[in-house]
Amino acid sequence: MNVKKIKSLLKKKYPGKKIIVTDSKSSGEIIVEIEPTANHPERSLALAVVGKSKLHYHKKSTEIYEAVKDELTVYIEGKKHVLKEKGKVTIKPGQIHYAEGDEAWFLTHSRPGWTFEDHILVFDKDG
Repeated sequence: MNVKKIKSLLKKKYPGKKIIVTDSKSSGEIIVEIEPTANHPERSLALAVVGKSKLHYHKKSTEIYEAVKDELTVYIEGKKHVLKEKGKVTIKPGQIHYAEGDEAWFLTHSRPGWTFEDHILVFDKDG
């Protein structure tokens, strides 16, 4: 994943918004906070560009992933969901999940809003 190129595109598209790179050394995830939790704790909206996100779950948040560009594959509790543009999937609290794609862009709608404290990483035997 070309992190520099994607960050540059996101900075132009969303000027002044916070951009988070989860792992610049691998095909991780780049996130731009469009409507951050700090502005309204009951919800948040982010755009993510993913190679492969880390396996995780949320204690409180329900997330809706919505494919924006390219094909997004989401694994929820081991079940594969392939999303084409505008396709959506809902992830409930406690469901272990991750997403992958070839620089796939997707929106993440969270209720309540996303926080680091509610983002629990799951480590497998390789993790």
